[in-house]
Amino acid sequence: MSRTAIFGTLSDDDTKGRRHALGVEGERLAARFLEEHGITVLERNWRCDRGELDIVATDGETVIFCEVKARSGVDYGAPLNAVSPHKVRHLRALARTWLSERNLTGCTARFDVVSVLWPPGRPARIEHLEGAF
Repeated sequence: MSRTAIFGTLSDDDTKGRRHALGVEGERLAARFLEEHGITVLERNWRCDRGELDIVATDGETVIFCEVKARSGVDYGAPLNAVSPHKVRHLRALARTWLSERNLTGCTARFDVVSVLWPPGRPARIEHLEGAF
């Protein structure tokens, strides 16, 4: 299933600062979007020594590991296409660690991607792809 929404604008400041702001705000909007669609966010930016999970959430009995991809344009491809096979393997390993630390290894899990496309001075377009991989 895929859902889409439009949100407000992000300022057009310096490139490095904008990239950081885009990532931070993109993850914030993604979490808000998920919550508005009945998904409970458990953790944001969960970290261990091997990496980070952007969002860990639940939808009923299912644990959702959500990768957020924020972009200001599609010059380098659409955000949903930015999850490489290597990244998928890495996220699966991180999810196993997260589940293991909580003794939840037998639960149902799902991997979603939230795309935030946010051109300078324009509203953000958010798309949620459930069961992306």
